[in-house]
Formats: sequence, C-alpha cells, structure tokens
Amino acid sequence: MTTLSPTHSLPTAEEVAIARESGRALSAFLQTRAETQQIEIFNDQGTSHPVRVPVSALRLLVDVLTEIGEGNAVSIIPIHAELTTQDAADVLNVSRPFLVRLLERGEIPFHKIGTHRRVRYQDVIAYKERIDAEHSKALDALAEQAQALRMGYE
Repeated sequence: MTTLSPTHSLPTAEEVAIARESGRALSAFLQTRAETQQIEIFNDQGTSHPVRVPVSALRLLVDVLTEIGEGNAVSIIPIHAELTTQDAADVLNVSRPFLVRLLERGEIPFHKIGTHRRVRYQDVIAYKERIDAEHSKALDALAEQAQALRMGYE
C-alpha cells in the first residue's frame, strides 16, 4: 500500500524549469501508436541504460511533469489503495471526525481491520465527485433563480 505524506514540499524553481522542459520533450513522443517507448537513463559514470516504458506510464509521467512545471507538489495514489481515515480526510480536505461521521452514516463505504477503519481511494474520489456535482447543481439553481429575479448583471 502506498503511504500518503501529510506534507508535500513544493518544487524548487530549478525543478519547475526542468519539469517544464522535460515535459515538453516527452510529450512529443505520446502521439505514437506503439504501446511502449524506449528511453535512456544515465548512471553516475555516464553509462547509458535503455529502459522500455509503457506509453500509458509515459503519459502519467508527462502529467506529473506538467504539474511540477506549474509549481505544484504531486502525489500518486493507486486507485485500489486503502487509506486511513486521516489520509481520506486529507484527500477530501475535511477533518477526520467529519469523515468518520460520513463513514458511519454510510455515505462512503469502509471496512475495518481490527479497530481501524480503511477506505478505498476510489470510494473517496467517487464521494468527492458526487458532492461536487451536487454543489454545482445547487449553484446553477441559485444562478438561475437570481436571473429570474433580475438580481444578476443585465
């Protein structure tokens, strides 16, 4: 299982610049129909080592480099990962007690390992998408009502 780090350090200015440059260079090779690409990695002595990489992994690497190139910290979590309640709360940006109440109300599935609750990452993301959609729908309804009452810009 992948462990989440509660604090992610932001990339340095040098890392941002390198990520931008390498992301652009690698993205040119994503337009292939091949399932793999070969890249070269150099060790400390300058010896080249060819590495075959699935194009799907290369796409993910370009996405990571793009985020770093924008100055963002990045964390990769496998879809099937199980999170602690604190990790799940961090993903949702809520407190752990609030998350536990969501779990106990059945809004997010969970299981217990001994006395500890575990939540699948994909279930946390599904909940987040569902709540975001509900919030968006409510905001659309409010905007529509404001327009009907001529409270908006004309």
